[in-house]
Amino acid sequence: MPGGRLTQPERQQIALGLADGLAYAEIARRLDRPTSTITREVMRNGGPTTYRADLAHRATERRAHRRRPTTPRRSDTSPQPHGRDPEAVREYEEVFTTALMASGMPKMTARVMAALTLADTGSLTASELVQHLQVSPASVSKAIGFLESQGFARRERDERRRERYIVDDDIWYQSMISSARSIAHIVETARQGVGVLGSDTPAAARLENVARFLDFVSESTMRAAEQAREILRTP
Repeated sequence: MPGGRLTQPERQQIALGLADGLAYAEIARRLDRPTSTITREVMRNGGPTTYRADLAHRATERRAHRRRPTTPRRSDTSPQPHGRDPEAVREYEEVFTTALMASGMPKMTARVMAALTLADTGSLTASELVQHLQVSPASVSKAIGFLESQGFARRERDERRRERYIVDDDIWYQSMISSARSIAHIVETARQGVGVLGSDTPAAARLENVARFLDFVSESTMRAAEQAREILRTP
């Protein structure tokens, strides 16, 4: 029977087992682990209905890091502006990153988004992100591409002709508008399906109900975003 900490692939198998409605004992049998190990793992990380393998693995890594005080600190624990505690800032960045991941954002994208959001300037270059996160330029580039596609970040050239990635006061508004437009597109597509499937069929009725629901959500989101936009500009 294997010992030691659960691996990320094992956590993914746990998540799949929970999604399939398997009992803890059955998941444990498939992984050749004690049932108590699976039970503790799941209950420690949100329970069977909200367990996510990536978040559980990240939380375990954070706990292990806190138990290793002799581990060399990252370069971002250098003196911080405004008299901030470097370690407290680093730990909060981990917390914020995890919150973004819980909302559905991929891990590396969440790390880049957190770094940009918590920078006083609201912007960083690719090299600054690489150094801060200790990752490859390709990882940063891919994450930025995703953030741009979702309206969370934009890029511009600075006075040294370097490309800077920016999250400004309007980013969250633009992201909400982009999300509302995506939902509106789903509404339009669903209503096309009503005509294809026949309006008097159960499948078409289901699509129409989905379209009505999402239409309401999209309009409400657009309206709320417009009404709340000034909050983002308030000092």
